[in-house]
Amino acid sequence: MARPLRVEYPGAFYHVINRGNSHEKLYNSPRDYKKFLQYLEKAAERFAVIVHSYCLMDSHYHLLLETAEPNLSATMQWLNVSYATYFNHKHNRNGHLFQGRFKAILIDAEAYLKHLSRYIHLNPVRAKIIETPEQYRWSSYSAYIGKQKSPKFLQTDWLLSNFGSNSKKARENYKEFIEGVNIKSVKDLSKKLEGGFILGDTDFVNWVKETFLSKRDDEKEIPQLKKLKPRVAPEIIVDQVSKAFNSEAEKIRKKGLKRNKAREVAIYLSRDLGGISCSDLGVFFGGVSGALITMMEKRIAEEITRNPRLKHKIEKIKKEIFNI
Repeated sequence: MARPLRVEYPGAFYHVINRGNSHEKLYNSPRDYKKFLQYLEKAAERFAVIVHSYCLMDSHYHLLLETAEPNLSATMQWLNVSYATYFNHKHNRNGHLFQGRFKAILIDAEAYLKHLSRYIHLNPVRAKIIETPEQYRWSSYSAYIGKQKSPKFLQTDWLLSNFGSNSKKARENYKEFIEGVNIKSVKDLSKKLEGGFILGDTDFVNWVKETFLSKRDDEKEIPQLKKLKPRVAPEIIVDQVSKAFNSEAEKIRKKGLKRNKAREVAIYLSRDLGGISCSDLGVFFGGVSGALITMMEKRIAEEITRNPRLKHKIEKIKKEIFNI
């Protein structure tokens, strides 16, 4: 199974979802729900994670989390393992409790956090377990509208601040935001995901790609990375390489010149950052074969592993290209 693509950084917001193995129940009694929330509280304390919303359903859970450190994976591993160990011991069972790895959607909080909170809090209504979300015991909704005391690990202020400066009025407005909507009109935001895990406007998506994905090279382990890495036109790459090597762009694109390191680096970066086929790059770089493009790309890739100076130079060119 391919590893899921994760982007972790201080101040990141996530919608985290995990399901029971083969859709089995995660909670068999009120004690199980309470125990999960206790572990969630411990995880929040241990890993400095802020919980903005939660909803525990029979066979899955939803969490809206904010990480102070780039440690979402460590947080969720601790939470899931801790609860699974308790659950298996309590119910005399063996094997995996959760269905593989958890799903984490990276969120543009300013644009989408309140909408995701609504989607999460309406889960039990959508499942026809209850008629109004405040009737559901195992979500954060009642704490948001002041019907029950907020758990100390739950942070409601950030979301409520979007609904008014007065605390009472903000709760009322939030309640109207959740309950005043036609539930059939609440869209599943997963259809708006970029690359299966980023939810945000164009600027946010591009910032994630350029800041966190452009420099990653683990595409074999994470196939979706290839689709998400920002693509750069070869003309831009040649321009930056010509500046770095103090060489003319025409010489970089022209075939036949010997010892043309700038040309080889430009070809390597065009394959890495451009996502262009070898045959098309062969045309761009003076009408050479795709096989020759592949050979030059591999030559630079191998040289980088033993030449720190060249590796540093290429990384510097990348930073210039992405302006970071």
